[in-house]
Amino acid sequence: MIPLTVAEIAEIIGAQIVELDPTMVITEYPEIDSRKVEEGSFFVALPGERVDGNTYAKEAIENGARFAITTINVGIPSFVVADSAVALTALATAARARMQHCTFIGITGSHGKTTTKDLLGHILPIKGECTVPAGSFNNEIGVPLTILRCTDATRFCVVEMGARHMGDITALCAIAKPQIGVVLVVGSAHLGEFGSRAAIAKAKGELIDALPEHGVAVLGEYDELTPHMGEGSARKRITFGEKSTSKVRAADLEFREGLAHFDLVSESGRAPVALRLLGAHQVANALAAAAVALEVGIPIDSVAAALSTAEPRSKWRMELHDVDELLLINDSYNANPESMQAALRTLVLLTQERGGSSWAVLGKMHEIGESEREEHLRIGRLASKLGVDHLVAVGTELYLDGLQLDPSAGDEMLTHYFLTQEEALEMLIHVQRGDVLLVKASRAEHLDELAEKLLANWQVEEE
Repeated sequence: MIPLTVAEIAEIIGAQIVELDPTMVITEYPEIDSRKVEEGSFFVALPGERVDGNTYAKEAIENGARFAITTINVGIPSFVVADSAVALTALATAARARMQHCTFIGITGSHGKTTTKDLLGHILPIKGECTVPAGSFNNEIGVPLTILRCTDATRFCVVEMGARHMGDITALCAIAKPQIGVVLVVGSAHLGEFGSRAAIAKAKGELIDALPEHGVAVLGEYDELTPHMGEGSARKRITFGEKSTSKVRAADLEFREGLAHFDLVSESGRAPVALRLLGAHQVANALAAAAVALEVGIPIDSVAAALSTAEPRSKWRMELHDVDELLLINDSYNANPESMQAALRTLVLLTQERGGSSWAVLGKMHEIGESEREEHLRIGRLASKLGVDHLVAVGTELYLDGLQLDPSAGDEMLTHYFLTQEEALEMLIHVQRGDVLLVKASRAEHLDELAEKLLANWQVEEE
């Protein structure tokens, strides 16, 4: 955190000081999990649905936290406030206001936020110290936590911004005040909450509307709505995509073993990129990160080199596990129609190169509203069209309900339905060498557990 005295913090968050010297300078960063605190951190006791963070404040101090922000006096060094979440926001807002030396970059979109954030965290240190969120910290708690990890040495802060309601991103922008705003794509994620893609676009567009007049909008050309955000304003607009008109684009795109190779092209030149991130959808994320990096003055050759060395950072996002000639793609962190399509295409591509059978092990996609049945069936049909060998539905029959396959017309995909993961596992442990399995669903389906069990079984057999 940027240096603030105890007295300054108390004034900012309206706190009673307990067992702390008002003149002491604080530079620690916040944690909301008492198990994760360590020397150099402090603990924020947030209310929870099942537990009260105040209960763990003493444990946090024992684990190394210098102090805590609590709502009751528990007899430890602390700031006692009326509402710890409000206090966290107030502290982050005040810290941000004092960080004139730092460029704040906001990222939103229906998918790709975390990967783009990770890429920027790999590229921007070429220019200066960079702070990025830990995990998917993209809400009213995560954004303040990210900001409060910045120090006086931080030159770039990347902030993920998610939205479940209209006005969510506006509220996050009021805290972070980004100078650069990135909108990746408007898709179908959270369609159930917003009701239409136009409404989703309006919610995502709040990031662009919140930019200052001298701000920069970085806009993906992967849907019909995003490229028009910010039109008519004085803000600089940079488009990215695979069209010849995109200001930052991918040219001569090809795939080798599921990895994209292309030339990064912009007004500043052209440079080759060989991604280490699996799937065609990673091209858009790479271009978004490149557009930001070029805008802040990093040379295109350096940007391309950094993209070519970036490794996957976040768990369960197109993770590749190769065990005894069996390949597992673990993409179980989240799912929506667009990311599901991209994952299936990657599955088929990798299977073609390895010569075995393709297995799409799919759980339910959540939060897609009234189109739920239609969107799941569309994915089932796409799997058949792409030539997936086995479609395995786990815990839901939505992918199969209404799916009509005609072997005489070339529909050779085999379908399987299992109510539980255990039932699916009994069949999947008998896949053959050369086969490729994709495991994908919304996070709430917990298919990461199935993926881990599969790997454990394969590794035992290999030994």
